[in-house]
Amino acid sequence: MSNAPFADRLKNMSGNVIREILKLIQQPDMISFGGGMPSADAFPMAEVKEIMAEITSTLDTSILQYSSSEGYVPLREFLCHWLKKKGINVTLDEVLIISGSQQGIDLTAKAFLNVSDKVIVENPTYLAALQIFKTYEAQFAIAQVDEEGININSLKEALEKDTDRNKLIYLVPTFQNPTGLTMSKERRQQVMELVKNYDITVVEDDPYGSLNYTDEEIPALKAFDKTGQVIYLGSFSKIISPGLRVGYVVASKEIINKLVIGKQATDVHTSNLSQVIVYEFCKRGLLEPHIDKIRVAYKEKRDLMLKYMTEYFPKEINWTIPAGGLFIWAELPAGVSSVDLLKEAIKEKVAFIPGNSFFASGGGENTMRLNFSNASHEEIKVGIEKLGRVVSKFLEVK
Repeated sequence: MSNAPFADRLKNMSGNVIREILKLIQQPDMISFGGGMPSADAFPMAEVKEIMAEITSTLDTSILQYSSSEGYVPLREFLCHWLKKKGINVTLDEVLIISGSQQGIDLTAKAFLNVSDKVIVENPTYLAALQIFKTYEAQFAIAQVDEEGININSLKEALEKDTDRNKLIYLVPTFQNPTGLTMSKERRQQVMELVKNYDITVVEDDPYGSLNYTDEEIPALKAFDKTGQVIYLGSFSKIISPGLRVGYVVASKEIINKLVIGKQATDVHTSNLSQVIVYEFCKRGLLEPHIDKIRVAYKEKRDLMLKYMTEYFPKEINWTIPAGGLFIWAELPAGVSSVDLLKEAIKEKVAFIPGNSFFASGGGENTMRLNFSNASHEEIKVGIEKLGRVVSKFLEVK
């Protein structure tokens, strides 16, 4: 059907640019720094196989039946305890298990946004969140970021415009996607002091918080929430397995109740089997040692990529040094297109994500996001050396 009557909200929507680029670069000899995937080497295969074998050997019909939309109670109880180390004190009825933390963004948008409502976002910010908010026909207000996170003056300016239409602030304050930057503790306190004066809800998206490559403890933004304004989104995707699709929401009981209604209309509940696997992994004391293990492995990869960028990239390029997470953000000279650069890089069998798609209101054409978690040490060396040559040649021509 060539003229299918699609809904207006999808008429100007395109697919996730990262997913589309990944389709183009899925060649066996392509070195990709494009996705945001954890390394397959980091998956706890032996432990999960053992847990699955034990679960299936004692399987009863309940795990194959419909279940509570709120999620598996033992897993929710574990989260109530585990989240205390992030400064989050929560009760059972303030925790909802979801199918990956990205579903939490969708459910929040469904619960809060009417057509033309505004979402205040960092500039740049997570691409998939922008797509979700656009699906609900929201508009964006932009707040700039600096080395300590979202700029307070810029946030205040956004809050004071269209106060009746401002509904959400979406933040990735810890090891941000795409920049890798982290909001300082002082800035988190300032943000929460500011927003308590406005009728607005803050969405704290924290999929990378456990991937900390320093000794500094970083409290969640939610830890400074005295007014119940923060919806905290977490995930087991980056620390156990993205394929299990288990994430969670922490929010006030009133908000959780609304999100549950939205979830019931979406997928009823998160996979029982996945929830039990994650819970058993946590209950057996495997989670913290596993996180420690992958933190060491990812820090080595981050350090290796930074080393080779310093060695092979031209001096005109600047980049972040993330204290955790999965990404390095690089900036080319003004006027240079990273989209055009990608075309040349692909010819040399190396790829990255151009940064312009992470900007809600345009811009960022001279930026690029590099993922270090999914490549091997050898691929990082070879790929960054290749990319450095491509960039140098590209800048010479320009």
